[in-house]
Amino acid sequence: MAMQAEAKPLIERYGLQNIEGFFGEVPTELYRGIIAGKELCIVTLGRQHGVDLVGCEAATLATTLAINMLHPDMIINAGTCGAFKANGSEIGDVYLSEGPVMFHDRRIGDDPLGIQSLGNYPTYDAHQMAADLRLKLGKCTTGSSLDCLDEDLAIIKREGGMLKDMEAGAVAFVASVYKTPLICVKSVTDLIDGGEKTIDEFRRNLSMASNALRDACTKIIQYLFVDQPTLF
Repeated sequence: MAMQAEAKPLIERYGLQNIEGFFGEVPTELYRGIIAGKELCIVTLGRQHGVDLVGCEAATLATTLAINMLHPDMIINAGTCGAFKANGSEIGDVYLSEGPVMFHDRRIGDDPLGIQSLGNYPTYDAHQMAADLRLKLGKCTTGSSLDCLDEDLAIIKREGGMLKDMEAGAVAFVASVYKTPLICVKSVTDLIDGGEKTIDEFRRNLSMASNALRDACTKIIQYLFVDQPTLF
C-alpha cells in the first residue's frame, strides 16, 4: 500500500504492529500480525520530506524489499485509483484486477509492440474470488502522474483499461520477475471523465475510499486465510 491514509484503516482493523527499522535506512515501513494462524504483513512506501511517497520508484523499491525479506505467498497491491463514469464506475467502488497490469504513459520509440513500454504484467486470476465476494473486475493501468494527458487516455482506452493508478504496474513488474502471485485491489477516489479537477476529488474522497478498501481487503483476507486456506 502506498499512502498511510490508505493503509491506516486496515492496520487498525487487525491491530497490526509497526516493526520499526525492519527495512533499514529506506523509508519503507512494515506492519505485521497473525491472522487465523497465518502472517499478514502490510508494507507501505513510507515518507520522505514530510510527505507520503507515491509512484513507481518507491513501489518498485518496497516490493523488491518485501519479496526478498518477507517471502510472501501472495502480494495484494491495495490502494486507491481513478476510474471512468462511462464504464459505470462510482466513487467508492472497489475492483479486483482483471488480466495484466500495464503502463499507460511510457512511450518508447523503438518498441512497436509495446513489450517494454506497456509491460502487461500478469496478475492472479481473481474471477472466482470476485464472484464469491461480489466485487467488480477491471483492468488496471499505471502512470507516474495524478493527471491524465490525452496521449495517456488514448492508450488506456485502446487497451481496455478501466482503473488508473500510480503503483500497480511497478508492483506487477517486480512480482513477475520473482514469480510471486499478485492481486490488485483498487478503490475509486475520482472519476477521470467526471468533469471535476482530479486532485480536489481525490482529496475529498480519500477517507471514504480508504474505508471501502479496508472492508474489501477484510473480505479478501478472510477468503484467503479462512474460507479458501488451501489456495496457498
